Amino acid sequence: MESPLLRPRSALSWLASLFAALVTAAAMADTPRLATLDWTLAETLVALEAPPLAVAQVEAYRAWVDKPALPATTIDLGLRSQPNLELLASLAPERILISPMFANLVPRLERIAPVESLALYRPGRDTWTEMRELTRSLGDLVGRPEAAERLIDKTEARLETLRGRLDGEAPALVMVQFMDGRHVRVFGDNGLFQAVLGRLGLENAWTGPTNAWGFSLVGLEALAGLEARLVVVEPYPAGVHETLAEGGLWEHLVEASEGAPIVLPPVWSFGALPSAARFAELLVGALEADDAV
Repeated sequence: MESPLLRPRSALSWLASLFAALVTAAAMADTPRLATLDWTLAETLVALEAPPLAVAQVEAYRAWVDKPALPATTIDLGLRSQPNLELLASLAPERILISPMFANLVPRLERIAPVESLALYRPGRDTWTEMRELTRSLGDLVGRPEAAERLIDKTEARLETLRGRLDGEAPALVMVQFMDGRHVRVFGDNGLFQAVLGRLGLENAWTGPTNAWGFSLVGLEALAGLEARLVVVEPYPAGVHETLAEGGLWEHLVEASEGAPIVLPPVWSFGALPSAARFAELLVGALEADDAV
């Protein structure tokens, strides 16, 4: 009886599988061994198909960022503000990536590996332009500039498609995230949500000041009088649902909302192109679902 290993079709299939495995292994071998404390950098690296070896607070990344998903093999470095330096050193990364938020850790991190700080959300800069620049910088860093250009083109094309699905009659939006039962982050200029609204042709009703990350912490009374539809980005802190159920100012804001408030799952509001695309998908999907009712 002829051995299956000698059948031409089986042999070709086996060789194809072997070749694919070798190509994958070679690609992984070419990817620098990177560690990062910053989820924005992590999500972009995953989208570039050059995921970092280790990331701080992996489970929290999965709760806040969600997609693109980190590989199951990603090593958790502990708290972003207090990473496990012994574990990090044992991994022998070629480079450690941070954002300026973690600048105070640089002296300790530099004892382990060269540190690269990449900034986003700088005052006076166009947010979308910065996202593109960050993507290209990371693409160059991991030797995948073509992947960076593909990610930029794919994201912008997707948002253009999503924009085309809107009927152009959506009311202005006011986007908030609860801090407690009486205070919210309200998102505006210099932030990811505002950048996405601009690409989608939607209006933001909040024209008040914002910080370097595109939000302002305000009391609910600051939202009174805005002619807009409420968009709430989860999660709700513990006890907030119960507080809101008691009525009061929030109930009046809901009644004044131009359409039922939209509630979206958590989105990393400090993210880059992957989080921007995810927010756009969720928001347009919610607006379409409402129109279909």
